[in-house]
Amino acid sequence: MRSDNDRNETKPTVDGDNSAKKDRNVGDALRAVYREAVAEDVPDEMLDLLKKLG
Repeated sequence: MRSDNDRNETKPTVDGDNSAKKDRNVGDALRAVYREAVAEDVPDEMLDLLKKLG
């Protein structure tokens, strides 16, 4: 997450688009982790707790 100061500030880069590539790589990694987490099964203990609540 970036603050308003980060958005308004221009930072020089040594190798041009490298910063954008890093941002893209981080975004890709986060999306992959999210997809894996969503695909995981709900543990039986959690399902038992939910049944007790309902």
